[in-house]
Formats: sequence, C-alpha cells, structure tokens
Amino acid sequence: MYKEEITHYSDCLNRDMHIMVYGHGGVPFLAFPTQDSLCHNYEEFGMIRELSGYLEDGRIQYCVVDTIDRESWSEGDPDPGRRAWKQELYFRYIVNEVMPIILERTGGKLPMTTGCSLGANHAVLTVLRRPDLFSGCLALSGVYDSNVFFKGWMNETLYDNSPECFLPNMPLDHPYIGEYNQKQIIICVGQGAWEEDGVRSLRYLESVFREKGINAWCDFWGYDVNHDWPWWFKQMHYFLPIIFERWGMQ
Repeated sequence: MYKEEITHYSDCLNRDMHIMVYGHGGVPFLAFPTQDSLCHNYEEFGMIRELSGYLEDGRIQYCVVDTIDRESWSEGDPDPGRRAWKQELYFRYIVNEVMPIILERTGGKLPMTTGCSLGANHAVLTVLRRPDLFSGCLALSGVYDSNVFFKGWMNETLYDNSPECFLPNMPLDHPYIGEYNQKQIIICVGQGAWEEDGVRSLRYLESVFREKGINAWCDFWGYDVNHDWPWWFKQMHYFLPIIFERWGMQ
C-alpha cells in the first residue's frame, strides 16, 4: 500500500502540520481524525488496516489531517472567543492549504470528506461551508450541535462553524442548496451507547435538510450500534460500495 507522511508549515495556524496519505488512487477522501487526534489516528485505531483491500486495489485514497481540537472544540482554552476563532483558522487551513495538496495528488478530483465522532463534525461542516470544493461527505457518529461543546455561548464566528445555526437560516434560493444536491452527503449514527447527542442532533439536522429540499441521507442504525471503532469499520464497509456505484466503480 502506498503510504506517505507530508509535513508542511501552515501560515493559517503558524505551525507545522501533517497529513498522512494512504493509497494511490480511486475515490479520494479528506479524513478528519477523532477528537483531539492527529493524522496517525486512522492507522493507530485500525481503520487503515480495515480498509487496506480498498487502498491496495486503488479504489480509495485517504488523506488524514491533523486537528487542533484541544484549542477549539475541546475546551482547552477558557476563552470561548479564542476557541471559536481557532476553529475558524482551522477551517481556513483545510480550505486554503490542505486542499491544494490533496488536489495535486488526485489530479484535480474533488475528495469526499469523512470522519468519525468529532471528525464527522468537521466533515459535515467543511462540505456544507464549501460544497464547491468537495464531492460529498461520509460522516459517522458526529454531534452537530455547538452547544454541546460551548455550553450555550455563541458569537458570529462560532455561528459560521455551526451547521445547526447557519443552515436553518439559509434562503431556499441560495446557490449552495443546488450544490449540495449535486453531492453525495451521507451522515450516519448508531442509537446505542454514547450516541444520544448524535441521534438528537442528526434528527434536527435531518429536519432542516428536509425543509430546505437538501437530499442528504441521514441513516440511523440500531440500538446495539455504539459510538466506537468496530461499528465505524462496519459502516465504512456498508457505505463504500454505495459510494463506488455513484463514482461508476465496482
């Protein structure tokens, strides 16, 4: 399996950042790690091993980025304004600095975003804010409610990074709605242990999608499906053939 670690300096974040690239072709994915994790997260927890057949066969390519969650969503800073601004800088880092690197390696093919847990939040937020840059998203077990992380605090910057806030206020004739409906947006959550906030927030997001005429697939798995890697492995194996069909692959 092709494997490469990229180290580059981020002007947005004023630090070195890292990207792990796995696989040599196929459907490209920009993958966000779980909360507070770095680019080796998918390898350390077994997702790369689980998907190794797809990666070795050239059916998928994963580009896993670092996060700065400890400075933003995870309450590492007592000042919520700074935390929200760090998230905004991270979004700009992904869009302005990571995407050119990915597009160079994919020959211009737009990637899907993907992630598990807080990585799913990043995946959904990124594609909803810039649908022109991505082919869709596959998000597993996210919590799409900034209130869970910011305890009711809000400002304009956090609003821009909170789909549960900005999406309901999007006009029905906004051009992004047409963009969304050209993409493959899949958001999945289990209904077992540690998924309560995810179920609640996705139910709300599903109602907003329906109201806006956005054709996102919100998939609720069973009450035995927990917030954990073994289930995310199973969900990836379930959804990847559906994604391949969309891409005209077997």
